[in-house]
Amino acid sequence: MRFSFRGKWAAIAFVITLILASSLVWVSCGKKGARPPSTLEIPQLDSGPISGARQDGMWYYLGIPYAEPPVGELRWREPRPAQRWEEVRACTAYGPSCPQPEGGGVVEMEVGDMDEDCLYLNVWTPAEVPEERLPVMVWIHGGAFRTGSSSLPIYDGCNLAGKGVVVVTVNYRLGPFGFLAHPLLSDEAPNGSSGNYGLLDQIAALQWVQRNIAAFGGDPENVTVFGESAGGMSILCLMASPLAEGLFHRAIVESGPMLDLGLPISKTPTLKEAEATGRDISEKLGCDREEDELAALRAASPEELLRASASGKPFFSPIDLSPNVDGYVLPESPLDTFASGNQHGVPLLIGVNANEGTIFVPEMNLALYRMMANYLYGDSAAKVLELFPAASDDEVRTAMDRLVTQVGFAASARFAAACMERAGSISYLYHFVHTVQDPRARELGSFHGLEIIYVFGSLDKVHVEGLTSEDLRLSAAMMTYWTNFARTGDPNGPGVPEWLPYRTNASYQELGSEIVPRNGLYDSAYELVLDMSGYGP
Repeated sequence: MRFSFRGKWAAIAFVITLILASSLVWVSCGKKGARPPSTLEIPQLDSGPISGARQDGMWYYLGIPYAEPPVGELRWREPRPAQRWEEVRACTAYGPSCPQPEGGGVVEMEVGDMDEDCLYLNVWTPAEVPEERLPVMVWIHGGAFRTGSSSLPIYDGCNLAGKGVVVVTVNYRLGPFGFLAHPLLSDEAPNGSSGNYGLLDQIAALQWVQRNIAAFGGDPENVTVFGESAGGMSILCLMASPLAEGLFHRAIVESGPMLDLGLPISKTPTLKEAEATGRDISEKLGCDREEDELAALRAASPEELLRASASGKPFFSPIDLSPNVDGYVLPESPLDTFASGNQHGVPLLIGVNANEGTIFVPEMNLALYRMMANYLYGDSAAKVLELFPAASDDEVRTAMDRLVTQVGFAASARFAAACMERAGSISYLYHFVHTVQDPRARELGSFHGLEIIYVFGSLDKVHVEGLTSEDLRLSAAMMTYWTNFARTGDPNGPGVPEWLPYRTNASYQELGSEIVPRNGLYDSAYELVLDMSGYGP
């Protein structure tokens, strides 16, 4: 993999290695020098037979199409099931990633092959026969709804599947390909909406799991969706979408905030607002002056669409295009759905890292910090600055990290956890506080996305200096918690400390060098957010 970096944060190189590192070369489940994968028996899918490969006791199948390529006339339409094939299709290489910007703010990343024909998923399974009916875990990657891929090495599902689950990782449409709305697109759609194609892809992938996962030894009646950042936000949307009802039975959200709560930088747009953004993009491309505007938009190259849809927002606000409240996929914002208790009543495991803000906050002096607080929070700015004070320029970055973490991420996680009881379900809250000893990352603390390599057990997929047995123990415990939850809806079990449900004194599990139960995660910030928003659990 190759990376080039902008800006002054040399430590970001380490973060991107973990979170955005992108290589479409298969990462072996085994050790270096392991024998080549052997030929696999042939699973029969509803679209046709496939072959995969086996390595060190694990079957893997990469690049399985779950929908027709969304190209040409199918650009900006609901996904359609993949067309049938008759011959055995070899599935041992990842499919292309969705087209995306070369640089995600402070970093340029090379993601390998990109193509609008990107609706592929990958499966790892320890099952020997289809009748095993193992729990299924479906991963939805992050990347601000504009970048990322299921083929990142840190998402290799081999080690997690070794805990006795079937792991599925999914590509979905991103940026203007997945979230562009336009009045003409809404007019041509049978449901009268547009712009939520990325969410519809995720729903189509979950429908594919229902139809096909038994062929891999998975149980379609025991499916857990899990994801981080925009992937976690997607899961909150799926929990609020009537179209996703019955497609999953548990949910895990890692650092996935609700846009409308706590940090008013971005918000869930209405369909009309999203359509207005789409009109602006069409005008930038000159498509609005064509006789057939939609045909002109569909004829635009991926590069043209990416350029026209870049908003130029600072990295502090990385989301350009996102899901919208269209009355079809999302009848209302996830925040409103959770507040009213109308989300799907599945067990929820949700949490945040201790330093979510360190990779997002821009360089800012004290005057600009106070100006930002007044602009974002208005009459509540004094309370915000009192809770997150900075007396000098040197203190601003720490104050902003605390603000972003506690108000933008943790309050949202607590709110979602607290709302689950209204849906007749249960929730478990965590706080990931672990740091790595690698000198490139010390200043970033427990940064956004760090927990991923511990959840997947993919510490061996990145070059981290200073790893200790403590890191391995924490990863083993988190993999046990996550797979226990996928198996039963409860993370508890032999070999790990007891994890109390959230409703027990607002309990949460602290995950670090020690794993200990605590309660009242960032109480003051949570109470401030509820006061500012007018929402209460």
